[in-house]
Amino acid sequence: MTDLPDLSSYDAVLFDLDGVLTPTAEVHMHAWQTMFEELFAAWGITPPYTEQDYFLHLDGKKRYDGVASLLRSRDVEVPWGEPDDDPSADTVCGIGNRKNEVFARVLRSEGIAPYPGSLHLVDQLRERGVPVAVVSSSKNAEEVLAAAGIRDRFAVVMDGVVAERENLASKPAPDVFLGGARMLGVDPARSAAVEDALSGAASAQAAGFALVVGVDRGVGAEALRAAGADVVVDDLAAFVD
Repeated sequence: MTDLPDLSSYDAVLFDLDGVLTPTAEVHMHAWQTMFEELFAAWGITPPYTEQDYFLHLDGKKRYDGVASLLRSRDVEVPWGEPDDDPSADTVCGIGNRKNEVFARVLRSEGIAPYPGSLHLVDQLRERGVPVAVVSSSKNAEEVLAAAGIRDRFAVVMDGVVAERENLASKPAPDVFLGGARMLGVDPARSAAVEDALSGAASAQAAGFALVVGVDRGVGAEALRAAGADVVVDDLAAFVD
């Protein structure tokens, strides 16, 4: 593609993590599926969990918001609970923590590697003096970045832990992208955001970013554009000179 904008012309570039920098979306998808299939079977919930449930209710959202959204889609309501609920607790937080145990186990046993194209782009931007940051809904962002060996490339990580501490609304609300820009000290109207999730593209668009780049890892280019992406690529290597 020759008509892509020059990302180094923006004041900063803020990247989502899962599915953009690292293929952790696959680990998340597997962990969510495993946990919800067991839960649905135990509780007799129908219809069964499908891959589409991940994209509609979980992708890009904070963990507990995703749990509540998916259960609501099956007309199931449980108490919200507290973030420190035991994973065995039948609360939104307990169910979310149950999934996180599966995710952490897979991450530790199998590790993670960044997408080569994404890593090349980050390094190219840094070489050109463009600040980069991570804006992720995940509470595992620090662990994932460390496991992938790329934590040192980002001065700012706005993740689910920071969002909870600052009481920021989950994507698709603009809060976390605005928070990331604030932490980095840049104006969204002069910066770019990179997302693979529909809720994330909508979040960056609502935050007023000058450019929203969609990375199509399976959700669909048209859907990403409809959610707020200005341009869509299959891999961030498309931006590397």
